[in-house]
Amino acid sequence: METPMRLGLIHTSATLVDVFAKLCAEHLPGVGTFNIVDDSLIKNTIAAGRLTPQTARRVAGHVGSAEAAGADHILVTCSSIGAAVEAAEPLTGVPVTRVDRPMADRAVALGRRIGVLATLNTTLEPTADLVRRRAAAAGKEIELTARVCEGAFEALMTGDAATHDARVAQALRELSGNVDVVVLAQASMARVAGAVPATTPILASPPLAMEHLAGEILGDRARR
Repeated sequence: METPMRLGLIHTSATLVDVFAKLCAEHLPGVGTFNIVDDSLIKNTIAAGRLTPQTARRVAGHVGSAEAAGADHILVTCSSIGAAVEAAEPLTGVPVTRVDRPMADRAVALGRRIGVLATLNTTLEPTADLVRRRAAAAGKEIELTARVCEGAFEALMTGDAATHDARVAQALRELSGNVDVVVLAQASMARVAGAVPATTPILASPPLAMEHLAGEILGDRARR
């Protein structure tokens, strides 16, 4: 009997478990999933104002734990710890994906003027850096505009989702008219993407990451 493929998801917020469960059901039928949630990773990163070596080592530990638990692929759903995810990849025997990489590639393909919007400074720079590096790898010159929605993340963490969404939507309206494509740096911002009428493409990492993984995982399953 064929062993089902398994995807291990590593989150820094429990709020993302249901978001990705729905996407997995849609894009990865028949693929088993499990979750590792550690919100101290993002809390420590915010407190330090950066991804520290100690937190990066713990991210690598969680990636190793997901592999040991039987994951055939691993997805890390937090952009703020993306550098640690990339560092862990060569130490891991299964494919590891940082959630915003497929989104960065799509943005580079769609336009030269790219806007990056975040609700945390600790997420803004890692995502902007990733977009720059993916553009360089593709041989494209880009003009990048990066902005933070002040107060939106704090509102979300206190349960005020309406204020979070309103601030992100306002920032989207202001930014979208000045760029070719807007990148939402955090998975938690994804639900606002479709709520703002705009002719400019607005990219969110969760659905694009799942589309990418569907190609990778289902392709691997077909080759077994």
